[in-house]
Amino acid sequence: MTNIHSTAIIAPDAKIGKDVEIGPFCIIGNNVEIGDNCRLVSNVIVDGNTTIGKNNIFYHSSVIGTAPQDLKYRGEVTRLIIGDNNTVREFATINRSATMDEPTRVGNNNLLMTYSHIAHNCQLGNGIILANSVNLAGHIHIDDFVTIGGITAVHQFVKIGKFAFIGGASGVKKDVPPFTRGEGMPYIVSGLNSVGLQRRGFAEEIIRSVKQIYRIFYRSGLNTAQALAEADKLNDLNVEQKMFIEFVRNSERGITKD
Repeated sequence: MTNIHSTAIIAPDAKIGKDVEIGPFCIIGNNVEIGDNCRLVSNVIVDGNTTIGKNNIFYHSSVIGTAPQDLKYRGEVTRLIIGDNNTVREFATINRSATMDEPTRVGNNNLLMTYSHIAHNCQLGNGIILANSVNLAGHIHIDDFVTIGGITAVHQFVKIGKFAFIGGASGVKKDVPPFTRGEGMPYIVSGLNSVGLQRRGFAEEIIRSVKQIYRIFYRSGLNTAQALAEADKLNDLNVEQKMFIEFVRNSERGITKD
């Protein structure tokens, strides 16, 4: 049964699913849709054209779907779409998009810790962990199962590949290839996220194969174009190797080096 606290304010056209709990002093705006079994603990604000899936929990004073912090934004109708089974901790913020062609998106099973910020037009996949005070600028794309340590800032338009691990207190200005780890201000790649891959169940054979590609880009002394040419000479590549190479090939900002 849906339970709405007497102090909560719900706009007339907001759509609230089944078995939703909305705690004290929450504010739900117009054009908001909240799926079944969600919980808003207290003082949560959900605004704008925001669609939220099932089984999400939003902790005290998280702010969801408010207007983008973009000087080019002129009040257009834009969107935020959130999937299922996400945990959004205290004072985290997620802005809706600045343009309608690319809604801000957060996938499934993500953990967004205290004071993390997701700006307009960001695209987050599944199984992502943003530690405390991670700040994402606009138009960032983060693939599945990425972990970003606390007090890290990521530059607008950066892309971060699957299973990457970014250490805390980092400043990320270029794209981060999948399966890698690193840290620093400025951010540098220091190796493969081997421990993370092992914990995710990757076979040692797969990890070794990714390491082969990693060495071409990071240990051969070749520049990125030369490394791509060298990687293209390889035959019988597996899915993970192809993923690494294609990420680099499609990078528009250039990849972070060591």
